[in-house]
Amino acid sequence: MLAPDTKVAAPEHQAVHLVSVALSVIMVLAAIGWLTSNVREIAPQSRAVVLRMGSLNRVQDSGLLWALPEPFEKVELLPAAATVLERRIEGLVRSPAAETGTGAASDALAGSGFLLTADASVVQLDIRIFYKVTEPFDYVLQGSHVVPALDRLATRSAIFICASRDLDSILVARPELVGPDSGIAEKREQLRADLVRSIDESLRVLKANGAGLGIEVERADVQSSLPSQAVAAFDAVLTASQQAEQSIASARNDAEKDKQAADQAADAIVQVAEAQSSERVAKARADTATITGFIEKQGALNDPALAMRLYRDRVAKILSQAGSVVTVDPRDDARLILQGADK
Repeated sequence: MLAPDTKVAAPEHQAVHLVSVALSVIMVLAAIGWLTSNVREIAPQSRAVVLRMGSLNRVQDSGLLWALPEPFEKVELLPAAATVLERRIEGLVRSPAAETGTGAASDALAGSGFLLTADASVVQLDIRIFYKVTEPFDYVLQGSHVVPALDRLATRSAIFICASRDLDSILVARPELVGPDSGIAEKREQLRADLVRSIDESLRVLKANGAGLGIEVERADVQSSLPSQAVAAFDAVLTASQQAEQSIASARNDAEKDKQAADQAADAIVQVAEAQSSERVAKARADTATITGFIEKQGALNDPALAMRLYRDRVAKILSQAGSVVTVDPRDDARLILQGADK
C-alpha cells in the first residue's frame, strides 16, 4: 500500500512530465523551424541575395536556396536579371492641387509639373522609366532609396534636356513654323535616347562615388503635352495661320487671274494697234504715192515747171468745191477786207 502523499504526487508528476515533454517538442520544432527558416524555393522571375553578417555572400538565381538562419544570414529577394521594372516619374506630373488650389498653396504649386524650354516656352512630360537590376548588392544596400533617387535623376535629366531644346523639338506645337528639312522630327525621336543616356550617365557617376543604385535604364517612354491653358492659344494661332495661308493662296490665285486677263487685254491692244498702224501706213503710202512718184520723176526729168503745173491742176479741183474764192496778193494786203473782222 502506498502512502497517501505518494498517491497525490503521482498525477502531479505525470502532469509536469507531460508539460516538459511538450515544451521540449515545441523547442525542437522551433529550433528546426529556425534552422530551416532560410531554406526556400526561389521563383523563376526572382533571385536571392544572401548577406552573411551584413556582407555579401552570394547571389542565387531561381531554385532551392539553402541559407543559415537569421541573424547569421539574411536573404533578400530581387527581380531576375532579365526582369524589366517600370517606374513612373511622379515628380513631373502636375498634381490636382496645383490645378485647383487657391491662395498661398496655389502660388507655391503654380509651376509644378511645368518644364522650361530653350525658347522660353513650357511643356509637360509624362515619363516612364524601364530599368533592370544589374548590381544586386548595391540595390539591396540602397534599399528604399533606389526609387526616390531614380525619380530625382530622371527629373534632373528631363529639366536639363528641355532647357537645351526649343518647344518644336519636343512636341508638335507650331507646325506652320517648321520646315520639312529642319530635322525637327529627328530631334523629337532623339529625345528619349538623350533622356536614357543622361540618366545612365548620372548612375555611373553615383557608382564611381561609391553610391551606386545597382540599376541600369533600358528605355524611357515620354509623352509630351502643352499646359491646358496654352492649348487653346496654340489652336487659335494654328487656325489663324491656316486661314492666313488660305487667304494668301486665294489672293495669289486672284492676282494670277487678273494678270492673265491683263496680259490678254494688252496683247489684244497691241494687235489692234499694230493692225491700225499697218492700215495707216498703207493709207499714207497711198496718199503720198503721187508726190513720191512726182519726186522720183522730177529727179529723173529735171523739169522745174512740172511742180507748178501739178499744183495748178490740183488747186483748181480743190477751189472748184468752194462757193467763192478771193485771191489776195501776198505782197499787198492794204485792200484786204475780211468779213466779220474788227474795224
